[in-house]
Amino acid sequence: MSSEWNWIWTAVSAVAVIAVVFGLIVWLKGRPFAAGDVFRASRLSSGNHLFPTQVQISSTSVVQYTPRWIGRAEESIHMAHVASVKIDTRLLLSDVLIETTGGQSPIRCHGHSKRDAVRMKALIEQYQTDYYRPAGTR
Repeated sequence: MSSEWNWIWTAVSAVAVIAVVFGLIVWLKGRPFAAGDVFRASRLSSGNHLFPTQVQISSTSVVQYTPRWIGRAEESIHMAHVASVKIDTRLLLSDVLIETTGGQSPIRCHGHSKRDAVRMKALIEQYQTDYYRPAGTR
């Protein structure tokens, strides 16, 4: 009887360790990938359950970062090449579409809160205004 309980406790312990490691990986990959203004999609939106997509907006570029089990996918657009920002607000979450001047594939950001979507658009507009402002008036 004792060896049977040892086997059960060993199996339960192994499952617990695997669950903790899985949770730690998901938590680490979900942290902001850079300092500054980083907006993370909601885990409730499609495609963002385990590893939510993040968008960093800086004075020079917009970077979309999607963590994966191994590696990551990263796409960036220089602030000078952002043509427009479109916000599609739904009942709970919003989608943001950032289009380029060259007509290449836009950055699509699904599952952000309305507040984050509006803040993303405002930051991009602010940085573009600063970028195109004449040097003497900065």
